[in-house]
Formats: sequence, C-alpha cells, structure tokens
Amino acid sequence: MLDLTDAALTPEVRGSLRPSRFPVFSRLAGKVLTYSYRLLGRHRYDDYRLERVLGAPLVVMPSVFNPKLPRTGEFLARQLTPAFPGGDAEVLDMGTGSGVGAVIAARHARRIVAVDINTEAVRCAGINVRLNRVEGRVEVRQGDLFGPVRDERFDLILFNPPFLRGTPSDDRERAWRSSDVAERFAAGVAQHLKPAGAALVLLSTFGGAEHFLEQFRRQALAIAVHAERRFVNEKLVIFRLTSLA
Repeated sequence: MLDLTDAALTPEVRGSLRPSRFPVFSRLAGKVLTYSYRLLGRHRYDDYRLERVLGAPLVVMPSVFNPKLPRTGEFLARQLTPAFPGGDAEVLDMGTGSGVGAVIAARHARRIVAVDINTEAVRCAGINVRLNRVEGRVEVRQGDLFGPVRDERFDLILFNPPFLRGTPSDDRERAWRSSDVAERFAAGVAQHLKPAGAALVLLSTFGGAEHFLEQFRRQALAIAVHAERRFVNEKLVIFRLTSLA
C-alpha cells in the first residue's frame, strides 16, 4: 500500500484520499443508500436504460457501465469545457463504456478515439455517438487499454478505471474490477501523451486508489488533484497526470 506521506507526492495529493473522519457513519450511510437503490430498482445494471448526462441522451445496454448511477462517469465528463481540452485537441476516452466521455468531449475537441475491451460497450458507445450526431469527431475501437491506439498520441486521455482489485467474472465486472489495469495503464500512459498532454484519471476512496497512485509514482508521472467531490459514503478524486520526461 502507498504511504501517503511519500515526499514524491504533493500535500494536496496526499490529503485527497484520507479516510473519512466518521468511518462508522459513512459505512452506515452507504448501507442505507444501497438499500434505497434496491427499493428503487437501481441495482439492476443489466437492463436497457436511457440516461441523460449534461443534456446528452445515452442508451445504456446490459453489461455496460452506467455513467449516471455510480456517479463517476458523469463527474469525469463534467470536467470537459470549451477551454479544456480545447477546440483543436485530440482526446482518448479510455474504457469508454456508454461513450459518455467521448460524446461530451466531442462538443469541445477536434478528434476523439473511444476504446473499450467490452464488445457490447463498443456497440453501445457507437449507438450513442450516432444518437448525439458526433460521428464526424468520434471513432470507437474495441481492444484492451492502449492496444487499439498503438503509436498514437493525444492531448488528453480520460480514464474512469476499474479501481477494485481482483479478477472480473464477466464483462460487466470488467468496468470496476481488475488485477493489473493500474500497472499497465501507468506504464503506457506517458507514451500516448503529446508533450503538453495530460491524463485525467478518476479514483475513489471506495476502491484501491492508493495502488493506482503508487503505480503512477513508480512511472515518475507528475500527479496533481484536478477535481474532487465528496458524498456521504465516498469521495471521488480526479487526478491529473503529466509526463516528466
């Protein structure tokens, strides 16, 4: 586990993932929220759904990560503005899922490549790209991490990773559980950033955020807090990674 007092990390980064001062209350609140989701039927991730994120309609198919229910996909998409990444930017939406990041990025950037290992997610993202009429800016590709983009480089890489450690049992679990994504993403991200490029990676106090930060530190990536949001039972932090090379 990463020592959050490591001198290589800024005080802001070290403090971003500190546990809640009221852990018992947080756990209780989490159980209450989980129970309320079940009462509302929101635990059923294997249904067809129509969600809306920042005004964009998004079809979510079975086995595809829903950007609205776990809150992470929508929070990451909200970081995209006309000024960031910029109108001439090229963006990689890693693990695109429903395509939410690619669709919102297409409002502001020149070119977006959306990648997912799940073939159903690729199909789902393609539907949402057409539904939002951004086909001219977004290309959806199937594959594992940086495999589909090989020697390409980007101004911005978006990643809402599977931050729980373990082996996924099916495609749906790939969205939040993996045994080696942190290591492989950290090892490859600098090679796919343009000289002034950056990656935004969303992590949660609910998962193995410290492990991701350890891998970023080992690859000598500069780490800064880009945005954070606290809920009753969870804190989401978006880290901005840049290459020091």
